[in-house]
Amino acid sequence: MPELPEVESLRRMLEQSACGRRIVAVHIREPRLRRRVASTFDRMIAGRTINAVRRRAKYLLVELDGGITLLGHLGMSGSLTHRGQDFCDGEFDPAHDHLRFELDDGTALVYNDPRRFGLLKLVCSSELGAVDELRALGPEPLEEAFSAQYLFEKTRRRRVAIKNLLMDQHVVAGIGNIYACEILFGARVRPGRAAGRITRAEAERIVVHAKGILAQAIGSGGTTFRNYRDSRGQPGRFATSLQVYGREGERCFVCRTPIKSKLLGQRSSFYCPCCQR
Repeated sequence: MPELPEVESLRRMLEQSACGRRIVAVHIREPRLRRRVASTFDRMIAGRTINAVRRRAKYLLVELDGGITLLGHLGMSGSLTHRGQDFCDGEFDPAHDHLRFELDDGTALVYNDPRRFGLLKLVCSSELGAVDELRALGPEPLEEAFSAQYLFEKTRRRRVAIKNLLMDQHVVAGIGNIYACEILFGARVRPGRAAGRITRAEAERIVVHAKGILAQAIGSGGTTFRNYRDSRGQPGRFATSLQVYGREGERCFVCRTPIKSKLLGQRSSFYCPCCQR
């Protein structure tokens, strides 16, 4: 599932390529996504101009004129690509192109989603903070509000595994399985350790590595294993920088101990049994 770096990379690309463009038509081929696309969706969007592209956690927010925002989530396999002359379409099955937004310069934004777990809905921009998807989210990990003191306080008297706490969107918004594993490796903390046993110094290391790793991943366009593609149809490049995720049985780059994995909250968690305590 695309996490914060993938969505932020997509946001930055769309901000450069799509802002200021007018949506001249919307074609809905398959409305049955995670939630059915509203029957008025195409009529509500056609003719509006894209004023800004923002992000909150793993949600993409496309601000349109007239006080309307398109809220999108890519789900497990979704992508929103800007298709023009330099677009790489070799990885996309047109049978899964469920929505197409025709722009006034002859290009198009296309939502492709083989599993159809994604979400596209229109909301009033002035009420965005109150919608169910966004209203209870925690602070953004790259912002000052996500500090060592904040995280340390959130861990007190908590028995939940520290990795699961980092993936709790009410605690911190946007971190998923891949980056939680990488952050905890950098901080030298085992993913299964009870959050309440995290020291203040460890909370400091977790926050520092969270900000550094997420920023590095954004700079690399995110991580691609299977489906994720950026707005140009290209895969993310951060997979080559992963230290533990997906490397079970391979040797740790630091100490040469084989990487292990265990299930935590129904998700595979990768760690080095020597470097992480």
